Amino acid sequence: MPPRKPKSPGAIETLLSILDLEQLEDNLFRGRSPQQSWQRVFGGQTLGQALVAAVRTVPPERIAHSLHAYFLLPGDLARPIIYGVERVRDGGSFTTRRVTATQHGRAIFVMSVSFHKAEPGLDHQITMPDVPPPEALPTERDLKTRLIAELPAAMRAYWERDRPIELRPVDVSRYFAREKREPVQYIWMRASGALPDDAPLHQCVLAYASDFSLLDTALIAHGKLMFDKDVQLASLDHALWFHRPFRADEWLLYAQDSPSSHGARGFCRGSIFSRDGVLVASVAQEGLMRPRASAYVPR
Repeated sequence: MPPRKPKSPGAIETLLSILDLEQLEDNLFRGRSPQQSWQRVFGGQTLGQALVAAVRTVPPERIAHSLHAYFLLPGDLARPIIYGVERVRDGGSFTTRRVTATQHGRAIFVMSVSFHKAEPGLDHQITMPDVPPPEALPTERDLKTRLIAELPAAMRAYWERDRPIELRPVDVSRYFAREKREPVQYIWMRASGALPDDAPLHQCVLAYASDFSLLDTALIAHGKLMFDKDVQLASLDHALWFHRPFRADEWLLYAQDSPSSHGARGFCRGSIFSRDGVLVASVAQEGLMRPRASAYVPR
């Protein structure tokens, strides 16, 4: 079977381009941001680029198994991001790297990444939720054609923009109703075009995609959407564990829930499954959820 052609060549090519960092020195890399209408650098971009920087300092037989990151300041789309990698540890089985992203002379993001040399061990996993397959759900083109006119203006602009990650929510009804619901959602996702056979690249693309919609899950409990102007949202931290091999250009189910929100912070979790039910990754994130009446950007 021939490889699937990109649905949006510009978007997927742009993603691959921004993940292809420029090496300035042995442990120093430079990344750029796509020119888009967002007010600040997308958190998933920083996650993906920082993971690329870390990967390039590690032997290829060692694969990332976990990362833990903090978003410190909003990123400036107009300026490049400098990623400095600290080689914290090179052990017999594990390798640790710390990455600091800098703009305007200040750290905007820090991340620790652990790599592991493959070895056998005990194996178990949770069961994937029983949801309709992606083929049974409306495509993004279907949603644009049938529903775009009914969406709020901010959401309409979001769905009309070409993106490198194709999303198919299992239930879109929450976008049209404002009742409070259980903070759970399921979204099928994949890269919008075929990717090279490079396992670390698929991890970096998944890191990029893992920031989509996760904090939005906490808003479901309050009948709100991520584009509502009366709530300020921002990712504060992000943790990602890679459990098993996968391809980011094949359908993955992102099962999300939010156990808690309190003190202007929402906490969300995600389990990512391949379409045949294999748990490939887990995610956790806490984000700012502040009423706009007292909104400010922390410094």
